[in-house]
Amino acid sequence: MKPILILFLLTLASCMPSKTECNCTDFKTGKFEFTKEIDGKKITSTFERTDKLQVETFQGKTDSASVRWINDCEFILQKINPKNSAEKKAISMKIVATKEKTYTFEFSFVGDAKKQQGFVTKLD
Repeated sequence: MKPILILFLLTLASCMPSKTECNCTDFKTGKFEFTKEIDGKKITSTFERTDKLQVETFQGKTDSASVRWINDCEFILQKINPKNSAEKKAISMKIVATKEKTYTFEFSFVGDAKKQQGFVTKLD
């Protein structure tokens, strides 16, 4: 009976997440850069975030979204002037790890189970 208990405890321990640094308050405001590769091309977006507003510039176009913080690591983005029904959907953002001047985040449309990940660098 003891070997089964030990095996169970080892299995349980292997499923526990590792402790990840997460100093989210360092990334609530400031100037940031988001870079992602899509179809073999590197795209870059820059944005500035205050407690209540995020202004993003991508390919020469600037757009604004309201920011509503749920806690120190999670917030909701809502475009201020959506141009179509897709842009009307709010986006849930969650910072999942931080390191020096960077953070990793998960995002999805509010209510959508499919999550994507991104990586951001703080510029200031």
